[in-house]
Amino acid sequence: MNKKKVRRKYKAKSNRRLAMLALAVLAAGAIVFAMAHRGCSGGEAAKDSTEDEGPLWSDTLTNASSAIPALKPMDREIENFMARNGIKGMQVAVMSHDSLLYAKGYGWADMERGEPMTPTSMMRIASASKLITAVAVMRMVEDGIIGLDSKVFGPKGILNDSIYTCSLADPHMTDITVDQLLMHAAGFGRGGGDPMFTMKDIVQRNKLKGAPGSEKLASLVLRRRLAYEPGKSRRYSNFGYLLLSLIIEKKSGKSYWEYVDSAVLQPSKAVNFRSGTNYYADRHFGEVKYYGPDSTLVEEYNGSGKMVERVYGGNDIKGLKGAGGWVASAPDLLRVVASIDGYEGVPDLLSGKSISLMAEADNEDKHSMTRGWAEIEADGSWVRTGTLSSSHAYIRLFPDGRCWAILTNSGNWRGARFSRDLSRLVSNLNARYAAKMPHRSLW
Repeated sequence: MNKKKVRRKYKAKSNRRLAMLALAVLAAGAIVFAMAHRGCSGGEAAKDSTEDEGPLWSDTLTNASSAIPALKPMDREIENFMARNGIKGMQVAVMSHDSLLYAKGYGWADMERGEPMTPTSMMRIASASKLITAVAVMRMVEDGIIGLDSKVFGPKGILNDSIYTCSLADPHMTDITVDQLLMHAAGFGRGGGDPMFTMKDIVQRNKLKGAPGSEKLASLVLRRRLAYEPGKSRRYSNFGYLLLSLIIEKKSGKSYWEYVDSAVLQPSKAVNFRSGTNYYADRHFGEVKYYGPDSTLVEEYNGSGKMVERVYGGNDIKGLKGAGGWVASAPDLLRVVASIDGYEGVPDLLSGKSISLMAEADNEDKHSMTRGWAEIEADGSWVRTGTLSSSHAYIRLFPDGRCWAILTNSGNWRGARFSRDLSRLVSNLNARYAAKMPHRSLW
């Protein structure tokens, strides 16, 4: 072969290599661009179904979009509240009749990295996850997949696998219904500690080599006697909402995260929801850093004996599933509320009957807990709260159609009492600044 042919052959091969390299670079760039603009992190609840729908409403939300001169006094009140309570970062979103009026981040998403809180920063929503789980359950009820009166355990129960049936320590467990789980009336108490937050003790007590999965954990807890006969009383139960998560998985054939994403989050266009993670290194793109109420190290939840930060490894956040495992932004929480509030601005996912059932409180035993909502206030407001050592969530839908959502990335030892502080803050802000909100929708 002469030199000219060799050079032509070499040049052609080189050109092909350059072309392939260029295509690879373009593909990598497209992936990075998509992740940056969709908040994808590889988590189970990451979404790709909106790729062909153009810009998402969340793409336009910035703190600048909520910089309203008339609301500067409100900003100062929020910042003063944060300073008094040691809150590093907070997110506030306000909706009226399914229109998002206001969304703003205050303080830091990650103080050490100099990252400010934004309206779309994601953080743990704690027990506000129960509202999302309840919507998914009611969706299944409307689709005829399960009934509120469906039995959970026993030969004809939904969870009739041997891992459950062989563990039932109390004959009354076969009487438990789906509705009793929703209403915290299934009979589960906290004897032996809340199983969702005493994982280390469960591992040690049962001589396990690591943290059990959801099914194994359920089987261990079912070996405990009930605290009361199902339906006869109420005691707040995180474990009951884990069981609802397992029911969703059993009847849908999908993971809990996948079913909720397809049946609730995607239809409501709540785009910034992810399944929780346990460690800082595993956080999602766009997720904040969490700050505990103190710097005390605790033993890792899985029984390893390793000492860790309370907010990163002290508890199995992802293992909470429907009881408290979601990560989201305040505007996305309001997007779900807009899908179950009966107003016409955003199409509802549920019928009027189901929406009413979710907000129906049984006041005969002086409890106001409902199906998914935490309580119904005296003024008729629907409230959902959430508390972890790493974060707090507060949602309040007023009778006039205005709804506030607040999330923090900092824990507070006041716990449930801090939720009351957030309630007073929202009541005061709503009374003073509701009329100054702009007439628009950021969605």
